[in-house]
Amino acid sequence: MSEQPHILVADDERSIRLMLETGLSLNGFRVTAVRTGREAREVAAAGGIDAILSDVYMPDGGGLELVEALRATSPNLPIILMTAQGSLQVAVEAVSRGASDFIGKPFEISAVVALLRRYVEARKEAEISAAEEQEPVTADLSHSGLVGRSVNMIMVYKLVAQAARSDATVLITGQSGTGKELVARAIHDFSARAQRPFLSVNCSGLTDTLLEAELFGHTRGAFTGAAADRAGLFEAADGGTLFLDELASTSPAFQASLLRVLQSGEVRRVGATQTRRVNVRVIGASNAKLRDLVTAGNFRADLFYRLSVLSIDLPPLRERAGDIELLTAHFLQRFRAPDQPVPHLTSEAVTALSAYPFPGNVRELENALRRAVALSSGGLITIDCLPPEIAGARNKPTAVQSVEARLVADRPTMGELERRYLQLILEETGWNRRRAAAVLDLDRRTIQRLIARYQLKGGAAHEEDFDGEEESAERPVDIA
Repeated sequence: MSEQPHILVADDERSIRLMLETGLSLNGFRVTAVRTGREAREVAAAGGIDAILSDVYMPDGGGLELVEALRATSPNLPIILMTAQGSLQVAVEAVSRGASDFIGKPFEISAVVALLRRYVEARKEAEISAAEEQEPVTADLSHSGLVGRSVNMIMVYKLVAQAARSDATVLITGQSGTGKELVARAIHDFSARAQRPFLSVNCSGLTDTLLEAELFGHTRGAFTGAAADRAGLFEAADGGTLFLDELASTSPAFQASLLRVLQSGEVRRVGATQTRRVNVRVIGASNAKLRDLVTAGNFRADLFYRLSVLSIDLPPLRERAGDIELLTAHFLQRFRAPDQPVPHLTSEAVTALSAYPFPGNVRELENALRRAVALSSGGLITIDCLPPEIAGARNKPTAVQSVEARLVADRPTMGELERRYLQLILEETGWNRRRAAAVLDLDRRTIQRLIARYQLKGGAAHEEDFDGEEESAERPVDIA
C-alpha cells in the first residue's frame, strides 16, 4: 500500500464526485472518480485501490452490485457505501453482501475522511477478515416501523444488521416510545431464526411467581390456579427469539433465575424437578440505565454483563434531526382511510410538529397523527387536528432556526465553528461523551480533550462514557 492511499469514488452525481475529490485530496488521499458501476469495476480490477466509496444507486447498478462483484476477488478491500436513502433495508443488504460500512448523505467531508483513515490504517496492520457468506435477506420491511435517516438512526440500523448475524444476547435501552420492541423484532426478522417464533413479555407489573410461570412454565398444582401442566414462553420460543421488556423492574430473585437459564440453556417449570433444554435467543430491554442500577446495587451485575453482550441505545426523537418529516409521512400513509389519498398537513401543522420536543418520542408522534387523521376533513390536517400541547408549539422557534443562529449567524472562524458544533452535539446527546464521539466519528478521549481545550461546560459526564479501556492511537481532529 502506498503512503498516499488510493481511493476510488463511484457516484453518478458530478457535485458529489467533485466534493469528494477535493476534500479527500486535501486530506492526503489520491482519488480516482468514476460515474458508473461498470467503470468502478474496471478500475478496481486493475488493482492499486486501497478503499472504495460508492453510491448505492447508479444507472447501471450501484454499490450493492459492486460489493458483490468485488468480494470474490478482493475480499479484504474496504468498500463503503453512500446513500441518501438511509434505511434498515440498506444497512442489512450492505452488511449481508459484504460492505465494510456505509454512510448517509448528506455528510461532512471530515466524517468520510475519518472513516477512510480508520479502514486504511486497519488494513495496514492486518487484512480485514472476509465477511461470512449468508443467504440474501428477504424479510418484509413494510411492518418494521423503523423509519429515519438521521445520523443516530443510521447507527442503529448498522447495529441491528450486525446483531442479526449473531446469536449473542442483546440489550436495548432507550426512553419509552423509542421503539425498543421494533428493534428487537427487526433483529429477529433478519436473523437465521426468522422462520421461528418471536415472543415478547413485559416484565413490569408481574410478581416473581407469575413471571417465572409465564417464562418457564409450571406443573399442575404448582400454585393456586395451576390446574394443568403448561409450557412457558422459553419452550414456546424454542429455535426463535424471546424479547424481555422492562427488565429494570424485576426482582433480584427473578434475575438470579433468568441468569441460570441464560448460562445453562435449560429451564425448569415452576413446581418441576427436571429441566428442559431450549435454544432461544434472548433480547432484553429497559428504559432505565441498567448500568446505573448495577452501580446502585439494584440490578445484578452478572446478569447485566450476560445480557449486554451486544448493546443498542435508541435515541429520543428530539435527537433525530430531520426524521419527524419521514415518520409523519410514514404514519399518514398507515392511517389513511382505504382508497383515500394520504392526508395533507397545512404549513401551520408542519411548523408545530417541527417545533415540539416530543417527550413521548415516536409513540407520541404516532398517536398524535392517528388523532389528526381521525379529525381531519377533506384530506387536510390543520393545526386544530393536533393535540393542544403540539399545536401550542407552533409559535416557538424551530430547532433548525436555533441551530443556524448558533452556528453561523455571525460568520465565526473555523476554530469557533468547531467549538460551537461540538457544543451542539454534546447538548443533543445529553452530554454523553460516548454518543457524541460516535456521532462525530472521533474517539472518546479526543472528545474529552476538545471539551477541555474549549472549556465547554454542560452536563456531567455519564458513568458509562469512560470504562477504563485503552483507546486506539490518537487520530487527527477534524470536525469542522
